[in-house]
Amino acid sequence: MNNQASVYTFLKTAIIVLISLTLMIIASLIFKVDSEPALSQLGSSGPEVTAIQERLKERGLFTVGVTGYYGEQTKKAVLRFQKQQGIQQTGVAGPATLKALGISIGSAPASTTANVNLLARIISAEARGEPYTGQVAVGAVILNRIQHPSFPDSLSGVIYQNGAFTAIVDGQFNQPVSDSAYKAAKDALNGWDPTGGCIYYYNPAKTSNAFMHSRPTIMVIGNHRFCK
Repeated sequence: MNNQASVYTFLKTAIIVLISLTLMIIASLIFKVDSEPALSQLGSSGPEVTAIQERLKERGLFTVGVTGYYGEQTKKAVLRFQKQQGIQQTGVAGPATLKALGISIGSAPASTTANVNLLARIISAEARGEPYTGQVAVGAVILNRIQHPSFPDSLSGVIYQNGAFTAIVDGQFNQPVSDSAYKAAKDALNGWDPTGGCIYYYNPAKTSNAFMHSRPTIMVIGNHRFCK
């Protein structure tokens, strides 16, 4: 009897575990779950939130002004969008929600030898002769673009983006790289951002681009104005 009871208990436990696993699998198939850490949620702010609001507004789900702040109205709009798309309704704009909205955000690249060399080359080409802080600032702008929804999501993508940097087409990019540029690249990749999050810079003496001149200047370092 004791052996029969043990077998019965074992089979009962196994059946319960099997049912639980089956239900979990079914749930994962029904819902596209934002299982990775959230990028934007209630209380967040910044360019990614702005992009979320703009995409939701295009779909008629966000009816108030675009502010770049993730408040209750944004959360409600995200919930409506998630319901439409069959994404788990959390009100949090995680990876699955961002992908469904068509928003792609890169992450900060590691300070590898390849990344240092590539970033140093564009810093040297774009900021040769600038103060050291200005060289780091140029590197920081390039890295900030990777994590901005309006730009490519990789270091090479940002640097080689068509029309982004004149140094790519005028030969400066292929000139010997200065020692200070390598050091500046390392500092930028390790998190030093003298610009405070800027995504543009320009030399007012060398460009007449109306868009660049229209950007609010956050700071001036050497010959460059840094803007958001």
